[in-house]
Amino acid sequence: MAKTSEYGLGEFPFARGWYMIGAATEATSTPSSHRYFGKDLVLYRGESGKAYLTDAYCPHMGAHIARNKTSYIVLDGEHVEGESIRCPFHGWRFGPDGRCNHIPYSDFIPKAATLRHYPLEERAGILWAWHDSEEREPDYPLPDFGGHYGAPGWVEWKIDFMGDLDVHPVEVVDNMADFGHFIPIHGATDWQYFANEFQDHIVHQYYSAGHRTLTSDPDDMLVLDTWYTGPGFLQSEMAGAFDSFIMIANTPIEEDRVRAWHGLMVKVHDGSREITDEDRANALQYQEGSRLAFAQDVEIWANKRACINPLAVPADGPYGKLRRWYGQFHNPRDKVAGIQARVNGTVVTLDKRQDKTAA
Repeated sequence: MAKTSEYGLGEFPFARGWYMIGAATEATSTPSSHRYFGKDLVLYRGESGKAYLTDAYCPHMGAHIARNKTSYIVLDGEHVEGESIRCPFHGWRFGPDGRCNHIPYSDFIPKAATLRHYPLEERAGILWAWHDSEEREPDYPLPDFGGHYGAPGWVEWKIDFMGDLDVHPVEVVDNMADFGHFIPIHGATDWQYFANEFQDHIVHQYYSAGHRTLTSDPDDMLVLDTWYTGPGFLQSEMAGAFDSFIMIANTPIEEDRVRAWHGLMVKVHDGSREITDEDRANALQYQEGSRLAFAQDVEIWANKRACINPLAVPADGPYGKLRRWYGQFHNPRDKVAGIQARVNGTVVTLDKRQDKTAA
């Protein structure tokens, strides 16, 4: 597949933003190795229960901090101490601020002895890391995912791992503007409305149509407000047979390789009673329908070539504007306001609501 420079998105190979790096259960007191953003990383949980994400290689002699089972640092249970992590090679210990705070055989600690830590938040059962090539703090907050996780009457999502795909992340986000794929890929019927709204670091997709499988009555409509908060994950409020909330995450492993996940929270009742096993079974069945719909996209991405310049027609949707919006995350922050000013606004690709009312 193609690299970021070939798409002309900006100077940074990886887009700035919040990204899913795994389910919360993946962070334990045993450090684990991961790879995202073209880097080897280490995930661990301190004694307080807080999770941390660091670069993988010790600045002292370059040892991988997680990939070891035979060092006495590991065997003696000293790999994680408090909120700090020790390198298994020489025992240098690094605190959550990234600074080396102990060398077993030296009172002198070099100022350069630092291990980069990434902002990491745990929310809705998921670990979210902030990536920024400029190494600055987040410039927008991680959302609360509709406030539904753990709310009365809502069944929490399970996380569906959808695979590692050899595709640039921008081609995943292209779906936000892609009106034309909804009928052949997802079985949309009786289209009423499709539009995109660009609001600084957020892009919305407004959708109203029937569906072959997610509506039980031919006259029912799926009404969705779907949006990206930054480049790394989609959220969607969906009204259908059940009210539900979709999350789709895409996190770059390399510039042209993405890891994808899916989750769906389902409102099974008004919260006036306990959630039963039957409620959970219904929610899981509904989630599976959503997962299968997303899997239809995944199959396309897993088997396509790079699309640098779409051969688009006006009825396709605003691919060009969407990619300009996406480019803000590949550029320095001092360029972002100018990019946003050029793309902010609403593009309506289809609106048949007046036609239906008049009929």
